[in-house]
Amino acid sequence: MLIRKAKVENVEKIKKLIGNWAEKGLMLPRSISELYETIRDFWVCEEEGEIIGCAALHVDWEDLGEIKSVAVDEKNHRRGIGTKLLKVCLSEAEEIGLRKVFALTYSQDFFEKNGFKLIDKSLLPHKIWSECIRCPKFPNCDEVALIYELGGRVESK
Repeated sequence: MLIRKAKVENVEKIKKLIGNWAEKGLMLPRSISELYETIRDFWVCEEEGEIIGCAALHVDWEDLGEIKSVAVDEKNHRRGIGTKLLKVCLSEAEEIGLRKVFALTYSQDFFEKNGFKLIDKSLLPHKIWSECIRCPKFPNCDEVALIYELGGRVESK
C-alpha cells in the first residue's frame, strides 16, 4: 500500500471513488473540471497499481485549510485507509504552516475519532462559503463542521 500525491492520470479514478459515495448521499460530488483544477490538493492510496482511496487538503487562508473528499473504495473499507489519508493531509497541513484544518462532512464519527471537534458552521470564515454556491445542496447545507487544531486544542460546541 502506497500513499502518494495524486497525478492527473488519477483524476478519473478519484472521480469514480467520490461519485460512488455521492450517489449514496454520503459525500458531495466533484466535477471533473474541479478535480483537474485541484489535483495538487489530492493524495491517493495505491495498492497493486490500483487507486483505492483519496483525500484532499485545500488551503483556504494563511492559517486555515480544509480536508475534502476522503473516499475509499467500498471493498477496501475498514482497513484504516481513510485514516492514513487523513493523517497525511494533517501532516502536510502542519508542514506548510497551517494552524487549523476543518471538514464539512456527513461522516462526523470518522473525523471525531481522528481528533476533530464539532463546531458551529457559522464560526468558519465567510471566505470558505464561496465554493458552496456551486453545491447542489446550496443553500440548504446539511453537512456538519468539524475542526482540528494542529498542536493545540479547539473548543467544541
